[in-house]
Amino acid sequence: MTVADHGAWRSVISADDLVHGLHELSYVDRVGTRTYWVESVRATAGATLLMYADDAGVPAQALPSGRSARSDVYGYGAGPYCVHHETVFFVDAVDQGLHRYDPGGEPRALTPDAIVPTRYAAPAASPDGRHLYCVRERVLADDTVHDLVCVPTDGSGVVTVLAEGHDFYGAPALSPDGRRLAFVTWDHPHMAWDESTLWEVRLADPATASGQRRVGGGPRRSFTQPRYGPDGRLHVVHDGTGWWNLYVERGSAGKADPFVALAPMAAEFGRPDWFCGLSTYGFLDDGSVVAAARSQGVDTLVRITPDGSVATTPGAFTVIDSLAAAGTTVAMICASPGLAPAVALLPAADPDIQVVRRSRPHPVGREWVSTPERIEFPTEAGLTAHALYYPPRNPDFSAPDGVLPPLIVSCHGGPTVMSTGALNYGVQFWTSRGFAVVEVNYGGSPGYGRAYRERIRGRWGITDVEDCVNAARHLVAAGAADPRRLIVRGLSSGGYTALHAALRASDFAVVTSYFGVVDPATIPGRTHKMESRYLDGLIGAWPEERGEYERRSVLRHAADLRTPTLLFHGLKDPIVPADQSERLRLALAEQGVPVRHVTYQDEGHGFARPENVIRTATEELRFLGELLGFVPAAGGTDQLVTP
Repeated sequence: MTVADHGAWRSVISADDLVHGLHELSYVDRVGTRTYWVESVRATAGATLLMYADDAGVPAQALPSGRSARSDVYGYGAGPYCVHHETVFFVDAVDQGLHRYDPGGEPRALTPDAIVPTRYAAPAASPDGRHLYCVRERVLADDTVHDLVCVPTDGSGVVTVLAEGHDFYGAPALSPDGRRLAFVTWDHPHMAWDESTLWEVRLADPATASGQRRVGGGPRRSFTQPRYGPDGRLHVVHDGTGWWNLYVERGSAGKADPFVALAPMAAEFGRPDWFCGLSTYGFLDDGSVVAAARSQGVDTLVRITPDGSVATTPGAFTVIDSLAAAGTTVAMICASPGLAPAVALLPAADPDIQVVRRSRPHPVGREWVSTPERIEFPTEAGLTAHALYYPPRNPDFSAPDGVLPPLIVSCHGGPTVMSTGALNYGVQFWTSRGFAVVEVNYGGSPGYGRAYRERIRGRWGITDVEDCVNAARHLVAAGAADPRRLIVRGLSSGGYTALHAALRASDFAVVTSYFGVVDPATIPGRTHKMESRYLDGLIGAWPEERGEYERRSVLRHAADLRTPTLLFHGLKDPIVPADQSERLRLALAEQGVPVRHVTYQDEGHGFARPENVIRTATEELRFLGELLGFVPAAGGTDQLVTP
């Protein structure tokens, strides 16, 4: 074994591996004996393919070559398809309209050409397949309008509005008899996970809503994923107890609460609705409900039988991103610290999962994979916070005796998302080179209940920063990191967290921001509708509390930022203006702070082009080497790109 300083270890995981060979998987469904999912090939930064596989078959494209299924509703995307028997209804990635594909034929448009930009999402087919129910998004001159519509599948092009008037509509669910339609709405300034309302309409005929009733809602209650069981009873996930639990309607009148919890527990059966059409539970033929329950950041498959008994299904997975069920089989997109996300099946009679599609067809050997330790550490106000700690791991290298590793403190974006611990080469790239990494699920992250999620309300740039700083200090105190070589990094909102952490604490030797927010006051008028009032809950009402937004700007405190800084930004970013990073670069350069700013002419919010992802990783590795005093390994599998 070769002895070398941390950071200088040669790894089999190259920057090229961050994109090539990676298939991103989403929106799994189960129809008959087929499993469907959406797949994008990271190396092409292009098409999103609708795929399927029979239980014992080879994955194949469900649409003709050259056709992509993708919905851009909400700005972050939505479920782009449904299947009725073998007919596929999908949102075309190019025109965002609904289309029909019958095997052996050609796709046919179902929605008319639009005068204004129009997108559809999360289609659900009627029992006879003659109508689709979905969310529609229209970009008007002064607003983006969402509603719920019905579209015939005969190609007549008629679009009928069934519900309108709210800022946002969640994915609709249709009862087995086709007579009831359930959906969720929410309105500014709330986000879906803050406060939403559950509705149901009766359908006098497939395209006529005869009445609408408010089923549930109220202050600080979030509803998500309404769905009808095979017996016609409405199920839904809501967090009235402080946890997103699964409920079913009682079936009797006169109760103040029309729902009863199926399996009450301190676990999350739902996820924040960043995407329209999420699915974390489904129904089996025997009347059982299967669901992904997330507790302390770990997912477990729960099965609730008709008699009310609850059983957990052990498995090699700890993350379930998407779930569907049909017959006796559960289909999932699942992952674990040793398994990159994969489409997998779990037949009721078989305790072992059957992997249908891997996001990484040829993963590295387990000897290269750093397995995270889930840690809980003290933070401000006597509270505790959560994180995933990855030690360095490389079978060919070790550090000199007594030398502690540099630590990368990773601040996730969102900020209402979380790090799950699924195998991610974006982490292993660093651990295999001798770095330790801690992914901080700071206050505000989902997966730990509403109270934890709401710690960040009004305190963005405060709570998250305190938790990230305290995670670093906790690991230093435990002897797991070199206190002189601490790095803090984040993307999007996580970039804002990282920059503020470097501002407020002298602990960090380097800060890296990927298309990070620098000046939050510029966001409300710039971003898409989904996020246009997001900061109301994170900072304060806009524009009434503009002064508070300005006080929390990194630019306002740039004179106090003395930490060497690396900035990445796409010049076509529609959410965080690219000039924010440039203004910060200028301010730091004037103060003599080491700063490097890398921009990409052809990137938006997030980097898609493979060459840019590769350059970004190698630029960051080089920058850290210059600042922390190591020389990255050259040759072999490492690709050091000269700008």
